[in-house]
Amino acid sequence: MTDIARMSPRELCAFLKDKKIQRFFLVWNEETRRVEASQREVEPLARLLEQDRRDFDRHEGVFVQVAPETGTLQGAFVHRTCRGQAAGGVRFWTYDTVLDYLRDGLRLAKGMTQKNALAGLWWGGGKGVMARGTGADSCVPALRRRVYEEYGEFMSSLRGCYVTAEDVGTSVEDMAAIFSRTRFTTCIPEHLGGSGNPSVPTARGVVRGMEAALHHLGMGTLLGKTVALQGIGHVGAPLAVFLRDKGVARIIGSDVDPARADELRHLLPGADLDIRIVERGDCSLFAEPADILSPNATGAVLGPATIPSIAARVVCGAANNQLENPERDDRLLEERGILYLPDFLVNRMGIVNCADEQSGCLEHDPGFERHLGDEWENSVFNLSLEVLAEAQKSGRTPHRVAVEIADRRSFELNPIFGHRGAAIIRDLARSDWARGQ
Repeated sequence: MTDIARMSPRELCAFLKDKKIQRFFLVWNEETRRVEASQREVEPLARLLEQDRRDFDRHEGVFVQVAPETGTLQGAFVHRTCRGQAAGGVRFWTYDTVLDYLRDGLRLAKGMTQKNALAGLWWGGGKGVMARGTGADSCVPALRRRVYEEYGEFMSSLRGCYVTAEDVGTSVEDMAAIFSRTRFTTCIPEHLGGSGNPSVPTARGVVRGMEAALHHLGMGTLLGKTVALQGIGHVGAPLAVFLRDKGVARIIGSDVDPARADELRHLLPGADLDIRIVERGDCSLFAEPADILSPNATGAVLGPATIPSIAARVVCGAANNQLENPERDDRLLEERGILYLPDFLVNRMGIVNCADEQSGCLEHDPGFERHLGDEWENSVFNLSLEVLAEAQKSGRTPHRVAVEIADRRSFELNPIFGHRGAAIIRDLARSDWARGQ
């Protein structure tokens, strides 16, 4: 690992400031089969990506800036734009090293490519990542707003190769701040003509995935089942409500925030709830006897350290990139007889909710609802059943079947614009973008 990759995000910001670098990019060159860096000082990161066999997948571009006023490290990760502009939320999170920051962005962007392709959306895959603790105090409302305004200005500078949205650590109010500085965003508040918070739609899609898993296993419906929810926040809380409405008998939940436990008890008075407050990284909930385990917090929670403890028959949740190592951990789950539905197969409804804002919003959108029904062959329920049936027939895991379908679809060219995103990125690389112009 190079020295720059070992730096903390705060140290990277100081390093870039010392070198008088406000922006840099790492762009894949299909002709040379190399990653090109905008400045020689960040060349080690380009070589690092080339050597990464786990998370780097010929991502079309990584764009990073130290926000001019707030000093926040802000990035846009673009994986594949054959189907259209890269689309995915902006995450505001804490990272120990630059390598952690890069890997999270790379994995999340690739996951969005797969999710958008499986959902049948004419969007590519991308993700925004901002590093907490690198600039202005985000707890001060005025400073936080400026952080997101600067992210909006960053989006405008990228000329539409990436369209941002809401993700972990970002609120609808933050999206309004982004929207005030760019048109390249979705998930804006309803009073501004957008679709608002995507968390509730995401939860609805996960419920449909759970129902497909139970149907495939011959376990009936959600009625009377026990579900363990890791994370009871923006997605986990509405998910618990939907599960109660489906007749789930018992909900076991965990979260790092005591306030969320109180809110859920208020939402579900009289329900059989067992809520635990845990430290960040605590996965003890996995060992609780349950029919379904639903990871709804952060990713990389399913690996050799946690899979042996899982007591549920099904794993199905909203968290992105749940497998610590996708090339290994799907098999570990299968070896334990655990049916795993990939996150990018069942958590599509957040991006479906906001992806087509540019075409206008309907109160009751049939294009949205068909994703949640039983009739459309590509609905969450039906595609999940297709993936599970093919996995059973072929001996592959559901994860690998879903990836193969997603990858095949992800190379289909947008019927109107073709591979326009890659052309925009090439233009950015040839321009003075990295010099802030």
